[in-house]
Amino acid sequence: MTLKKSSNILDKSFKELSIQVSLSGLSFCIADSALNEIETIDTVSFDKKANAESLLAHLENWFDKDSIKGSSFNKIVAVHENELSSFVPKSLFNESNLSDYLKYNVKILENDYINYDELKEHDMYNVYVPFTNVNNYLFEKFGDFEYKHFSTVLVETLINNAKKSDPKTIYVHIDSMHFEIIVLDQKKLVLYNTFQYLQKEDFIYYLLFTIEQLQLNPEETPTFLLGNVSEESELYKIAYRYIKNLKIGEAYYPPKLNNVIEKLNAPKTLVLLNSL
Repeated sequence: MTLKKSSNILDKSFKELSIQVSLSGLSFCIADSALNEIETIDTVSFDKKANAESLLAHLENWFDKDSIKGSSFNKIVAVHENELSSFVPKSLFNESNLSDYLKYNVKILENDYINYDELKEHDMYNVYVPFTNVNNYLFEKFGDFEYKHFSTVLVETLINNAKKSDPKTIYVHIDSMHFEIIVLDQKKLVLYNTFQYLQKEDFIYYLLFTIEQLQLNPEETPTFLLGNVSEESELYKIAYRYIKNLKIGEAYYPPKLNNVIEKLNAPKTLVLLNSL
């Protein structure tokens, strides 16, 4: 989705800005599209879960930094990260029924604005509720920008990097307060779901429950952990007790950033970098 406002292209630079917005924190990436280089990766973590209204103050503080103030960007992408989304096969999608795809899975309000991303190459749509106040702020500040849902970028990245010969595979993308489970079968999406967790026991319960419901074998099914995780983390250790074909997933860099791989903390910025 793109919001447009008249602007003078001569005022633009070659810089591209990606902003990942969630109630647990913000992430920012500034890339130079002419040089294919990353200039800045910055993260703002919240001590406790924020609300949608308080996100604006954190955004304003970041843009008010001396190193950012007055910057212009050739492209801006906002990535909305929340649990208010649902994938819909193209054959079942009707733009007039957006709320119906969400109301049985997530809590939505009568006045919530609902939009969707089209995953053209994969014959499906992602219906979701964006942070409209964030979109309004960016539109007033910069004019043209694009926005999409976090799960759109994550699922597209995983499918695009999968092979048709791959067996049914589990991907678990981990953040500090939640994680997503994605199951692919020969480049087709079988399942996407997001879970809140506080303790490692919450994490392994939801993961094993999903594996059981899909009738997968935890001894054999390839399972990759992505995001905020390493082999030293408690989540990896407890998962390895029950899932033997377990690995830390690849970084899945965008091809245009291959020349800066060594400089990036890739596992924690998978979605942010692939959104540009």
